[in-house]
Amino acid sequence: MSVATVEAAELKDRPVPHYVPMKRETWDRKIEFLLAIIGFCVDLGNVWRFPYICYKNGVGFGICVIASYMSFYYNTIISTAIYYIFASFTEQLPWANCNHTWNTANCSGNSSFAFEGSISPAEEYYQRAVLEIHRSEGIHDLGPPKWEFVCGLILVFVMVYFALWKGPKSSGKAVWVTAISPFVVLFILLIRGVTLPGAGDGIMYFLTPDWSRLADGEVWSDAAAQVFFSLGPGFGVLMALASYNPFDNNFFRDALLTSFINFFASFLSGLVVFSVLGYLSYITGKGIADVAQDGPGLVFVAYPTAIATMPGSQFWSVLFFIMLASLGLDSTFGGLEAILTAISDEWPLVFGRHRKLFCLGICLYCFLGSLPTTTYGGQYVITLLDFFGPTIAILFIVFVEAAAMCWFYGVKRISADVNKMLGHKPGPFWIICWVCISPVFILVIFILTLANYRPLELGTYVFPQWSVALGWVLTFSSIICIPAYMIYRLAIMRGSLWTRLKKSIEPEEFLVDPNEMISLKNGLNSYT
Repeated sequence: MSVATVEAAELKDRPVPHYVPMKRETWDRKIEFLLAIIGFCVDLGNVWRFPYICYKNGVGFGICVIASYMSFYYNTIISTAIYYIFASFTEQLPWANCNHTWNTANCSGNSSFAFEGSISPAEEYYQRAVLEIHRSEGIHDLGPPKWEFVCGLILVFVMVYFALWKGPKSSGKAVWVTAISPFVVLFILLIRGVTLPGAGDGIMYFLTPDWSRLADGEVWSDAAAQVFFSLGPGFGVLMALASYNPFDNNFFRDALLTSFINFFASFLSGLVVFSVLGYLSYITGKGIADVAQDGPGLVFVAYPTAIATMPGSQFWSVLFFIMLASLGLDSTFGGLEAILTAISDEWPLVFGRHRKLFCLGICLYCFLGSLPTTTYGGQYVITLLDFFGPTIAILFIVFVEAAAMCWFYGVKRISADVNKMLGHKPGPFWIICWVCISPVFILVIFILTLANYRPLELGTYVFPQWSVALGWVLTFSSIICIPAYMIYRLAIMRGSLWTRLKKSIEPEEFLVDPNEMISLKNGLNSYT
């Protein structure tokens, strides 16, 4: 394989790459790639984050670290959905009344006789039977793992392993089920939801904007963050999955299609959720704003409360939680694939050639890291990981990625690369987005996130300072990968400090000859 550099002098400043031609797996069908991308983008956030926001407001190794932190708690949420699936196979749903050992005197199963401080059966079931969080006094007192969650995690990681162990050859088959089935279930739930009394009021509440809220900066911050985290740019997943495509794959069309389907899924989820919230408002006599909840409270309390009052509640419950588990599994496939691909591409001889064992090791690592979230105080760990693990760090890392690509690598080089792949250069709109809008947009979200920082809380529990300090350590553990690699690059280069700094921000250009282009199109790749 011929490799030429822009300047011969640069060869003295870096080691000559050792190229090992290896067969790179590819997707069997283009649709499998699209399903994998859609499955990653359409996740639990489309069901519990997007509807709540509507109610409320009318780089490499660093990415791998963030993805591992997310796997520590995300899969426990999937395990919780599996718990609810098995719990639904009963004569009566266990959260339908207050006649259970976990219920307290504050439980009120009849909204007509609710009193101040009363708690619904669904909320007590989730808090006291499923999580058993009352057995923990805080993050300093986690308690032992719950065997039900541990078994659920084992089931999740077994499915994840056999979906990823052969790369796109295996994951491409799994996404036919995990990416398509949630849409089928959403349509079924929507048909059922719109037939419920009060559903129209809920849908109108969802579709009616509060224009006065447009002057609130938090609204724009929430909306931008929802789009950003839903599509998942910068998490490495999109790049990892796309790397198994042919060189001339039309990524432009794929990006637009994925964005549209992601929006459609969020909108569809909003209709499903608010039709049921309208029904819940109707049967409880409360306002829709009073029955809407954020995050897990929406899918594990509010929605199950409404399901318990429907005829055939067991069927609807199983259907709903199977959908949640499918949504979560798709995103887990994508997140762990990003880790596998990044490390395998960096050290192909060590990890790339032993993908099955490496995949098993990653699954074991993530499983062990998830165990603290399965304890009685697991919700405290999940809250800490969710905020300090990905939220702040990913924004900073993606800004660095955008700045590196758009400002240092440059739009001229990007346009030339697009022209090689698609046969035409991008239009002026995309150039403006890359140069100005995207980097600045991400930076603004990052600044707003820091400006809106508040002491970490879970209900009435305020996290102690030592746990917050630990959380910031988690945040910086992924960010530190960027300056650490910069120092490493400067250390191995030759010349004065200024020369090394200058060369370190210049792109390394490699010329691809026609033979290599053919190899790329046929699914062959070179590893350094």
